[in-house]
Amino acid sequence: MSPQQLAGRRILVTRALHQAGKLCDGLRALGAEPVEVPVLEIQPPKSYEALDAALRRLNSYDWLIFTSANAVPITDVRTKDLGITLSEFKPKVAAIGKATAQAVEIFLHQKVSLTPREYVAESLVAELAPQIAGKRVLLARAEIARDVIPDALRAAGAQIDVVEAYRNVMPKAAPEQLRQALADGMDAATFTSSSSATHLAEAAHAAGIAWPLAGVPAVSIGPITSQTLRELNWPPAAEADPSDITGLIAAVVRVLCR
Repeated sequence: MSPQQLAGRRILVTRALHQAGKLCDGLRALGAEPVEVPVLEIQPPKSYEALDAALRRLNSYDWLIFTSANAVPITDVRTKDLGITLSEFKPKVAAIGKATAQAVEIFLHQKVSLTPREYVAESLVAELAPQIAGKRVLLARAEIARDVIPDALRAAGAQIDVVEAYRNVMPKAAPEQLRQALADGMDAATFTSSSSATHLAEAAHAAGIAWPLAGVPAVSIGPITSQTLRELNWPPAAEADPSDITGLIAAVVRVLCR
């Protein structure tokens, strides 16, 4: 990719505010104008009771799985608040995606034993299932998430506990921010998760904006997000490969520089 490939193009960024920096910086480096409308806000679970109980018996697990970087700093904070030391950390860690693996190393100071080739739950299951029979597994994730991992690992013979580490909610300001953003036109919309797609649909509905956004190509970070967009009647014009921020930016270039 060369500088200014996206000069003057307005690109909708739907990531949570604290996570949008890498995507926005990458788009700006190509001359684009990232337009941030955060449709995701990370909030604590309604109760930490289940997470705390699992963390107190952390070393009874063989594997600890993170499907999002959002759960990692929360786990770090809860272990510290509970006075749990991670110096003798028993479970192996599996993380979906480079960003999640990096968060584990930064916040928990632990080595990640498995990062699947593709950054989706199905890929993690395929690589982990053959070695999981008879093992105890802790999955820390969002309040609402697909059950692909727990269902498949239980079928493979694992004992798995699923605990809520955080909630994805739509910020109250999102509908009005979306209305203002679209007033000056939009050249493409980026989606980094299924939640970003469903929450943008909710924001559009609340703002009285026709869905899908007319004349705006959707660009997806991966197959699960793409499927959600199709279910929302907005088939993506392109999908990132690999399924990361760099791949997403390259997909935007493919769509807008044909």
